[in-house]
Amino acid sequence: MASRDALQTRLEQGIAELGLVLPGDAVARLLDYQALLERWNAAYNLTAVRDPAEMITRHLLDSLAILPYVQGATLADLGTGPGLPGIPLAIAAPGREILLVDSNGKKVRFLREAIRALKLDGVRALQSRVEDVEGQYDCITARAFASLADMLGWGGHLLAPNGIWLAMKGKRPDDELPGMPADFAVHGTHELAVPGLPAERHLLVIGRA
Repeated sequence: MASRDALQTRLEQGIAELGLVLPGDAVARLLDYQALLERWNAAYNLTAVRDPAEMITRHLLDSLAILPYVQGATLADLGTGPGLPGIPLAIAAPGREILLVDSNGKKVRFLREAIRALKLDGVRALQSRVEDVEGQYDCITARAFASLADMLGWGGHLLAPNGIWLAMKGKRPDDELPGMPADFAVHGTHELAVPGLPAERHLLVIGRA
């Protein structure tokens, strides 16, 4: 098992490769989150990624890669699972109101413990189906939890008029574009290079048409 020092080195190198400047306490808090996830994962099966070093790459750095595109004062992370990308974003760029949404009770219990243990101000966890969530948000994040058509069909009502939807995908989802609701449009597609991750990652920036 990698030591915390080794994990910290991997995380700091990745943050530097992404060109990010984070608050002074962010690295320690990100590592605390990873440790909490690792501990709960043994009993709750929150993620298929078991290896701590892989968690740094596939969860933390993968989430942080979209940070330059996040905007606005409010953010909803739909189908967040164990808090991805919502919790890393909350630690890396504190100050916005963040709602973490998942329908799985075990995952939401973990989220509430993480919010408490990590003292994440302005972050709430909600156990709900996406279509039942209320409110409007400047920014919505969703990490490959459904097709674009389903994602926007279930959660499109949550996007503020001038808000942006950040859809995190592996390969470019060109085959999903024709199925998107007509009142949404793709404003940009960005290929993301996640340090240490050989797989393709794409970010679609979507807004109201």
